[in-house]
Amino acid sequence: MKKILIIDDNEFHLDLAIEILKHKYNIIAAKSGNEALAHLSKGFIPNLILLDIIMPEMDGWDVYNLIKGISLLGDVPIVFFTSLDSDADKDRAFALGAVDYITKPFTKEELISRVDSVLNDREAKNRQSITI
Repeated sequence: MKKILIIDDNEFHLDLAIEILKHKYNIIAAKSGNEALAHLSKGFIPNLILLDIIMPEMDGWDVYNLIKGISLLGDVPIVFFTSLDSDADKDRAFALGAVDYITKPFTKEELISRVDSVLNDREAKNRQSITI
């Protein structure tokens, strides 16, 4: 079962995402960037990270940069998962290298579809690079 790390300080959104995805994926939740980094520093390597932007202490932009600075995690796809809906925020996310950007509120179908799509694309790319 593929592993997803969800980083969100909002318990409602965190619990909702867990409830939607737990039947298909192994979910690890973190309520802060520091908690997420603690999981990652213990060797947990997810197949995908859903990352909120607006969080206390350390925002999602900083968490993103710290995660991408860890060599073993550099290829892990990160999807921003946030209530920020401006074109500037979306542009910044994709310029950093995010693979998708999901705005809250979201529907069950949208979250599943977009997570599945990212993971299926990643799997296809990995198969292609192995056969080349």
